[in-house]
Amino acid sequence: MIRCSLSRGFTLIEILVVLVVVGLLAALAVTNMGGASQQRELESRVRELYLLMQTASEQAILNNQELGLVFTDDGYQFVVFDDESGEWTDQGARLFRPRVLPEWVTITPLIESELPKLGGEGTTQRPDLVFFSSGETTPFELEFTVGSDSDYLHRIVSDGVSPLEWQHPGEQGGES
Repeated sequence: MIRCSLSRGFTLIEILVVLVVVGLLAALAVTNMGGASQQRELESRVRELYLLMQTASEQAILNNQELGLVFTDDGYQFVVFDDESGEWTDQGARLFRPRVLPEWVTITPLIESELPKLGGEGTTQRPDLVFFSSGETTPFELEFTVGSDSDYLHRIVSDGVSPLEWQHPGEQGGES
């Protein structure tokens, strides 16, 4: 009687190879999801600023006062022009509180700088953009990217008279 010894199961090498392949696939998935989450968060931050800018424009008209937007090293904040003192002061409304952006968000502001500015020469806090009580704004274009990735580019633009326009990645123009 001859015994055939058929071994069943996996060798240690086969198990290790499968574990390495699964680990590589998991690392690839996490890397891809990380970039997508930054893109989603960037879109969320741009949407928030876009809506706040629209609200500031409407509030300037309704309250008959000029509101401004100041870009800081790590974010932005809204300010209001005080006619009596001739100074820009912090906007007291909770809605317009200062906001901090993640360090990987890059904002490139292209702002018309030849326009007259409100406030005296000694004004410490001059806004980069002004929302006038007449409904006009400072002409500008803001570009938002994830770091230096110019392939995923959001833009908020205004010619100063037309409503704000948010251009999503891949769009050349048109309102969203």
